[in-house]
Amino acid sequence: MKPKIFFLLILVAVSCASTLQNDEPWTQSQLMNPADLAKMLNDPASKLPIIFSIGPAGGIKNSIEIGPGKEKENIEKLRAELTKLPKDKDIVIYCGCCPFKPCPNIRPAFSLLNEMKFTNHKLLNLSQNLKADWIDKGYPMSN
Repeated sequence: MKPKIFFLLILVAVSCASTLQNDEPWTQSQLMNPADLAKMLNDPASKLPIIFSIGPAGGIKNSIEIGPGKEKENIEKLRAELTKLPKDKDIVIYCGCCPFKPCPNIRPAFSLLNEMKFTNHKLLNLSQNLKADWIDKGYPMSN
């Protein structure tokens, strides 16, 4: 294959990949590794973020249960909670009901954080679900 054609194919592939990634309201850097949050929760000296459960079931230690983000009343409940916080507050949201791609709850909640101009918000990277990516690893749960 000629170098120019190969280079063009690489450019097209990179362009397509970045376009697909931009369809989500979060960036790659806004995904939080579950192990990092678990470490913070297990360290009494750690500065903890505000953690919101925006799925059908709560459970992570110190999380505030909002309810499924697909429901308008729960997004309004989240909005009410967020209005009490400074825009630079560390915030983590999670659902964990299913893999990210079909999840109906994370996009409305994350989009709200963007709309409200928060600057330090993350989505907990529960790419499969809460059980596989958190509970099965023995990470801290509410009592």
